[in-house]
Amino acid sequence: MNYTKIGNTGIDVSELCVGCMSFGKAGTMHDWTLDPGQSEQVIGHALDLGINFFDTANVYSAGTSEEYVGRALKNLTSRDKVVIASKVYFNLGRLSKEAINREIDGTLRRLGTDYLDLYIIHRFDYETPIEETMEALNGLVKAGKVRALGASAMYGYQFSAMQLAARDNGWTPFSAMENHYNLLYREDERELIPICEQSNVMLMPYSPLAAGRLARPDWETDTVRSQTDVVARGKYDHTKQSDLGITQRVRQIAEKHHATMAQVAVAWLWAKGVGSPIIGATKAKYLDDAAGALNVHLSEDDIADLEELYVPHKVIGAIDHNPAQGTVLLDADKK
Repeated sequence: MNYTKIGNTGIDVSELCVGCMSFGKAGTMHDWTLDPGQSEQVIGHALDLGINFFDTANVYSAGTSEEYVGRALKNLTSRDKVVIASKVYFNLGRLSKEAINREIDGTLRRLGTDYLDLYIIHRFDYETPIEETMEALNGLVKAGKVRALGASAMYGYQFSAMQLAARDNGWTPFSAMENHYNLLYREDERELIPICEQSNVMLMPYSPLAAGRLARPDWETDTVRSQTDVVARGKYDHTKQSDLGITQRVRQIAEKHHATMAQVAVAWLWAKGVGSPIIGATKAKYLDDAAGALNVHLSEDDIADLEELYVPHKVIGAIDHNPAQGTVLLDADKK
């Protein structure tokens, strides 16, 4: 495994991050999540591969993701050997000072730890003043509850405004960006990613395999997740016809390199400067597959071929208003 740092912090993370939305009580958010024993097996395998970076959220499976992750890590390793990220926003009060101070304590309790390595705001809050949010987050760093801060999918101007508020007031800035980025969705290349690059903010994109659509020649499968993941359907199926050509390019490049499609998709992200793509794995073999991308080295011609067929997509990830209170699954297509 290779390692990188979270932005300008001294925190070392593996160049693959385990997405912990896969862990939690089934039916509380998704139907395909893993129980405590299954979760611990996958997490243990990740540790064996040298992966030390785990990303969860307060709302994943009604908090049970944090519980399962915390329990597994406590059973398998020591706290100082891993980097744990969690998130705040899809909760009562969004990113208000009161909500942030309440939610961090719940997250730490469920994880069974007294500090979080990386605390990420899950979306931009249209109701809370930016200064209130950034001051509250800075307070968590000063209190020792959080080591570093990150943000997730939002518009470039919003991220820039929050970074400027931190700079102008001497508060802790964001060091990581968890955005929606893969070969089938590249809209953040316009503004958000260049803004992150300017200030050395590490990219840790979610959905690097487009919910499996970049990992197999067939768009859909008969797995429980493929049949029930309404969020993935809402993200990708509306652009299926224009994107099928890209998936076939991934297959062709994979055959050229004697690699898997998933490995090519991950290798492309690293070639684009991504620090640690988030791999959501329900089976240990998916982590082995992603780790194999370390042996795939794409040429400039490979990258050009992979990118050639992309056409602009509607924005998916950043939101233009706060969703109704209680909403957790964005972009869902339940048809």
